[in-house]
Amino acid sequence: MTDRLIKVTTALAVVAVAAVAALISYAHMLDLVRSHGETGATARLVPFTVDGLIWAASMVILDASRRNRPVPALAGWSLAAGICATVGANVAHGATHGPIGALVSAWPALALVGSFELLMTLTRRAAPRRVRAPEPERTSLEQPHPDGARLEQPVEQAVLAEYRASLNGPGRPVSQRYLAEKYGIDRRKVKQIISGTQTPAPS
Repeated sequence: MTDRLIKVTTALAVVAVAAVAALISYAHMLDLVRSHGETGATARLVPFTVDGLIWAASMVILDASRRNRPVPALAGWSLAAGICATVGANVAHGATHGPIGALVSAWPALALVGSFELLMTLTRRAAPRRVRAPEPERTSLEQPHPDGARLEQPVEQAVLAEYRASLNGPGRPVSQRYLAEKYGIDRRKVKQIISGTQTPAPS
């Protein structure tokens, strides 16, 4: 219960910080875009392309991580480009107020990227639930061992044992074709195996 509470509260804190930082960063980039000639819908949508690129690249990296696959190079480059773009835009927005102004303006972008990556880390560490594989069925070639382990019985012994057992049963003994198909061997091999048996095998 404690571990789950920690994860939930951490996720909520990260999401809250990311939301606030995203709003401030968006406002900074919007002012920067408008001050450089863009207006209307274009000015309002350009900031979304920056943070949207970070989101898309992070999702691809997250998917690769959860599937234990290598991260696509394009996703890594896109994430780096998005981070540089959002931090650079916020720095440029506050650069007119000197180094401190640039740092203050850049902080929301850094907080956004950091919070977003922390959230991805929490998601990556959430181990997917594994489904237990069904117990394989024991074939006629596998015999139980006293210690619980399985020992593989040679095909020749299995064929000979089944043929001899069929001699004592009702009806005719099993055919060579049946034994060959069951154990995946040639009929001539079956004939060689059972040739030492007194009762002749049907062809």
